[in-house]
Amino acid sequence: MDIQKELEKRILIIDGAMGTMIQRHKLEEADYRGERFRDWPSDLKGNNDLLSLTQPAIITGIHKQYLDAGADIIETNTFNAQKISLADYNMQSLAYEMNVAAAGCARRAIEASGKKAWVAGAIGPLNKTLSLSPDVNNPGYRALTFDEAVEAYYEQVSGLVEGDVDLLLIETIFDTLNAKAAIFAIKKYFSETGKPELPIMISGTITDASGRTLSGQTLEAFYTSVMHAKPLSVGLNCALGAKEMRPHIEELSQIASGYVSAYPNAGLPNAMGEYDESPEDTGHYLEEWAQEGFVNIVGGCCGTTPDHIRHIADHVKNIKPRPLPVLTKELDPVA
Repeated sequence: MDIQKELEKRILIIDGAMGTMIQRHKLEEADYRGERFRDWPSDLKGNNDLLSLTQPAIITGIHKQYLDAGADIIETNTFNAQKISLADYNMQSLAYEMNVAAAGCARRAIEASGKKAWVAGAIGPLNKTLSLSPDVNNPGYRALTFDEAVEAYYEQVSGLVEGDVDLLLIETIFDTLNAKAAIFAIKKYFSETGKPELPIMISGTITDASGRTLSGQTLEAFYTSVMHAKPLSVGLNCALGAKEMRPHIEELSQIASGYVSAYPNAGLPNAMGEYDESPEDTGHYLEEWAQEGFVNIVGGCCGTTPDHIRHIADHVKNIKPRPLPVLTKELDPVA
């Protein structure tokens, strides 16, 4: 299937939260370790990306639940699967293998579902930022260099592509310089390998009511900073619920020359850090966005489940996608 042709016809559905679904399995340390990592010196509980190796049936099963709920695009379980984030568990050497395995889990889920769908290789923001100092007493300090970020992303991209993903999704961007490192790594990988380039999806995160990313960019500045990558779509995910995200999606829909994606959290977290927004409410919010002509791809982030995705898919199925703007070339003024 050609995803661009499908995007012209209908609003596509991206899946919901992986972490929320993993939590439902109430896994313990031994479950994360499996037999292979039984004697690993570091604690491994919480390393969700490792589960593609130690509990692949669970990850494949979660993907299949989202497919059965109506997802057209499923994200690989690779949000932190690069050596910078994996250093927390001393598992840097497993980054490539994790990405290949995660892509395989998603592929098997599609085969089991019997439906046509796309696998998006999920590329997270890293647990270190290139634009901000982690030391308040030394604002010029950086815990990471641009080249180090590119190297880590390059390895992740190689694992995802060689694991047979259809798309590459740079998501939950709070620092655009990190995203630029990911874009550079993707372009470098395809240039050096000679393989056909895969479509890139880019999704940023507006962290509060100011309408800015964590590193201080406005939404328009963020969009301008990444549009050189010629992404298939640009959108927003995480940090906010649909109610809070709405004005930012409206703004993005007015400035984006390509397709617009949106996958908000299930509302804002409660006092216990959990998400209470019902699937029906999330579905209604995204239905309104669709009716207003804001979106081309919708789904859910933190706290969302297959039930949320099912309601979203049901609410937008008969609504036309946002039409792409007609770009006109500005004529030079007559001398």
